[in-house]
Amino acid sequence: MEYVTTKDGVGLFYKDWGPRDAPVIFFHHGWPLSSDDWDAQMLFFVNQGFRVVAHDRRGHGRSEQIWDGHDMDHYADDVAAVVDELGVQGAIHVGHSTGGGEVVRYVARHGEDRVAKAVLVSAVPPLMVKTEGNPDGTPKEVFDDFQAQLAANRAQFYHDVPAGPFYGYNRLLTKSSEPVVLNWWRQGMMGSAKAHYDGIVAFSQTDFTADLRSISIPVLVVHGDDDQVVPYKASGPRSAELVRNGTLKTYKGAPHGIPTTHADELNADILAFARS
Repeated sequence: MEYVTTKDGVGLFYKDWGPRDAPVIFFHHGWPLSSDDWDAQMLFFVNQGFRVVAHDRRGHGRSEQIWDGHDMDHYADDVAAVVDELGVQGAIHVGHSTGGGEVVRYVARHGEDRVAKAVLVSAVPPLMVKTEGNPDGTPKEVFDDFQAQLAANRAQFYHDVPAGPFYGYNRLLTKSSEPVVLNWWRQGMMGSAKAHYDGIVAFSQTDFTADLRSISIPVLVVHGDDDQVVPYKASGPRSAELVRNGTLKTYKGAPHGIPTTHADELNADILAFARS
């Protein structure tokens, strides 16, 4: 297995598929998953002639279960370590959920020199938690409860989330898939409980407003309007407005887990954006 070591000594697992001289798409996974959650996209794009890269965030998947550094600045710096190690230039960075926040913080913190475009899919920016300045956000008590459920019975919590709101399987007339639920559970349970516990604060309480305003590269924002995890109104439309060159694509009736539930549609939209 391939690993990059960060400046603070953390081993990050990564995948790097396709010709080294091909255009690069770099995928960033959501919480508490791993790069495996991008299987449908990585297989599609490598077969389209792209070089595809994805890493497991620190404390997630096959990466080292370091006890600290589970915040967006460290996440962004870890991306930079992978980019530097692999010599990635002119990539399109695609982030789902927490991975979307990671993309935004990486571009804002490390600059646009090596980045061509960005895609935010069901992403957490600008800010998830409800505050006086963000009245449409989710109350902090919801995220406190996430941490409590994780600490009490992580295995059960990691079955309930994908079996319910993540993929919209709790909606009437929506057919659930137990293999999809178990694949989510598998990815989650591979990672560190400490990393995931701290990660809830990172994805819910980080304010990306200034980061978004600083971004000038083209940004495609894809969000389902029935997202029960990162509600649509406070996220997708606002992110598309805050960046200087943003395009919003709304998936009607789509849940949070778009890379799985709407893989074909998402792949086609990213491909068109990459080629535009």
